[in-house]
Amino acid sequence: MAEVVNRPDTAVNLPEMASEDSLALTTTKNTTEVTAPAEKKVKKIIRRKKRPARAQVDPATVKSEPPAQTGTTFNIWYNKWAGGDKEDSAMSQTHAKGRCNIALDSGYTKADGHPGAFFCLYFARGVCHKGQDCDYLHRLPGPYDIFPQNVDCFGRDKFSDYRDDMGGVGSFSRQNRTIYVGRIHVSDDIEEIVARHFAEWGPIERIRVLSNRGIAFVTYRDLANAEFAKEAMAWQSLEGNEILNLRWSLPDPNPMAQKREARRIEEQAAEAIRKALPAEFVAEIEGKDPEARKRRKIESGYGLEGYEAPDEVHFARGPNAVNPRGREGFELEHEQRLMLEAAEQEMMQEQQYDQPPPQQQQQQGGIFSSSTLAALQGAQVAVASKPAPKTSTGPLVAYDSDSD
Repeated sequence: MAEVVNRPDTAVNLPEMASEDSLALTTTKNTTEVTAPAEKKVKKIIRRKKRPARAQVDPATVKSEPPAQTGTTFNIWYNKWAGGDKEDSAMSQTHAKGRCNIALDSGYTKADGHPGAFFCLYFARGVCHKGQDCDYLHRLPGPYDIFPQNVDCFGRDKFSDYRDDMGGVGSFSRQNRTIYVGRIHVSDDIEEIVARHFAEWGPIERIRVLSNRGIAFVTYRDLANAEFAKEAMAWQSLEGNEILNLRWSLPDPNPMAQKREARRIEEQAAEAIRKALPAEFVAEIEGKDPEARKRRKIESGYGLEGYEAPDEVHFARGPNAVNPRGREGFELEHEQRLMLEAAEQEMMQEQQYDQPPPQQQQQQGGIFSSSTLAALQGAQVAVASKPAPKTSTGPLVAYDSDSD
């Protein structure tokens, strides 16, 4: 009888077919040892805290003095003069007291915790002394900063029409995103200078510079950025010592500009509808869903190899639609029409029954009997008409009497 001898020094190793991340098993002296897996590297995300807004001017230098008298009535609510202006502010040749620097001055304030807060007007002009204690936002307007139509991004009330000089807050009757820039010192690279200075306040859609007149028209993508830029660049300078005159632009009479504006409004409406609908439905309509694309290709082929019906054919509705889904609910249209015609005939018969017969009408007050009326209706009586009198061609034309 054979004896089985267990040697303690023998070891059985598993085949090296496992991956590096798997555990290695080793049997030695009837014991199983498990090796530790390799350590995985963990990336830590360090979020920087938002910096507080910086005070643009020294609070000690700020004095609450009433403005110089430029009118006849002082408005204590708006802190300015009104009525009978003594001078035109558009002809002012005084530089602005400060200028906003977005890279250094922007930061969080008390308004960051309040949704729907307005932007600081003094921050846009570069003269806010409150810093992080300000009750308004100290940053640039973004695409999601949307305000009511009757106020601007600073919370000031708009009016129904623009001022005569196209200055001031603006009008709520038109969404004006174009700024008129006057008093520009023309140079060889004036277009690049205007683009560099005005691109600081938000994304620009179009810039047009008229070098022969020293003016420019800057169109921003969003209305809030245009309102912010108008206040930030008022009475500022570009590269020379000029003092810019900023106003709202008049409507562009160019047909191409009007088409661009209409197209932009359509795109905004489409974007709003896209956000309101579910993402799966939008992806199916736009053809971005691969499964829906395959299903649409099969359904719109109608059994024809290599054919795909266009949208106007595939989504058509009515009794003559090619798509079977488009004919749903329209199969009984001819029967519905017959039902309507039958109802109209019944109404006409009811009206005839409601009318009294001719005999009753005669008895109620007629002067002819029913037999006389029947005889008159059946008889054909020819009545000789009286010849018309001849008109004279003399000086007294159509001069006769009523007795003839």
